[in-house]
Amino acid sequence: MRGVRDLVAQVASSEASVLVVGETGTGKELVARSIHDLSERAAGPFVPVNCGAIPAELLESELFGHEKGAFTGAIATRQGRFEMAAGGTLFLDEIGDMPLDMQVKLLRVLQERTFERVGSTTMLKADVRIIAATHQNLEALVEAQKFRMDLFYRLDVFPIRTPPLRDRTADIGPLIDHQLRQLPESDGLILTEGAKKRLEQYAWPGNVRELMNLVERLTILHPGQEIDVQQLPEKYRFGAETDVSRSGGDLSGLPVEGVDLKDHIARMEIQLIQEALDREKGVVAKAAALLGLQRTTLVEKMKKLGIQRD
Repeated sequence: MRGVRDLVAQVASSEASVLVVGETGTGKELVARSIHDLSERAAGPFVPVNCGAIPAELLESELFGHEKGAFTGAIATRQGRFEMAAGGTLFLDEIGDMPLDMQVKLLRVLQERTFERVGSTTMLKADVRIIAATHQNLEALVEAQKFRMDLFYRLDVFPIRTPPLRDRTADIGPLIDHQLRQLPESDGLILTEGAKKRLEQYAWPGNVRELMNLVERLTILHPGQEIDVQQLPEKYRFGAETDVSRSGGDLSGLPVEGVDLKDHIARMEIQLIQEALDREKGVVAKAAALLGLQRTTLVEKMKKLGIQRD
């Protein structure tokens, strides 16, 4: 994350387009806002638009605006996000979900720095800085002909990757403390070091957003209390009834309410790897042999799952 902050500081003073890439919940919009706040456009507006949340038939009007009578339902002239962001920054979130026909129109605006409202012939200046974000692999989408190569290179002037939480588990403790300071109802609530260590072993598919939601949930469930491992929700503590150690490795006991299979398998992997490391006093090669894995395979799994040997 220090590397991310350094990149933000370096690119903020320029007008270069930025492409922020990372999994859902890793803080891509926070990165975009930081770039805006440190730029010469900080006094202007920061206007976000989620390209995947707006129906394809409405996206052109949403971005460029429309004139009264341009289409059925256009009862008044309306500004688009490009006009709203004039003098500031336009943040195009989930750009990978943008339809191909809109990609063509966006590329033209980025090249010519002008656009027209739907139903108008008047050219308007696009005085905006573009920051785009996606959780998808745009290069793979280009290969699959689902994303335009020329638009990709126009956006990918300065890429920034936001790392997933499982790759930076040392941040979990400070992030929890930060979130507790932000919540007025968290007075007196603390997490023990044991609880924080257990959370470092979780795979965090929802990343920082999931962690923030967990902290808020704990402040509601246990106001003003000390939270140890046993107070954590079941999916975050590995001593639950679904653990391999309690089930004897029997995977046939599917709960009535169902199970998140990916998460369940990740938790079992974490537990077994941790047990193997503990048994072999942290020697990865010996732990790998116990698990029937190559040492390099185990190292990669440990990185992916955020497991650190003592």
